[in-house]
Amino acid sequence: MADVAALQAQLDTLKSAYRSGTRSLEYDGRSITYTSGEEMRAAIASLQNEIAQITGTTTPTVAVVRSMKGY
Repeated sequence: MADVAALQAQLDTLKSAYRSGTRSLEYDGRSITYTSGEEMRAAIASLQNEIAQITGTTTPTVAVVRSMKGY
């Protein structure tokens, strides 16, 4: 299991690449190329969840409630 600092560094690198439109990046001596922004967003979410689990924090959840009278 990686430590939080290493995971945070990977997350920061991935977010920076996503914002700049770069699909290929390197960290820890490895090179990875993402095929789409969707794939990068999934990787970002995965890293965020992993960091949250290690640190014991939770990721924010949003719920939407709708109701109608029915007539």
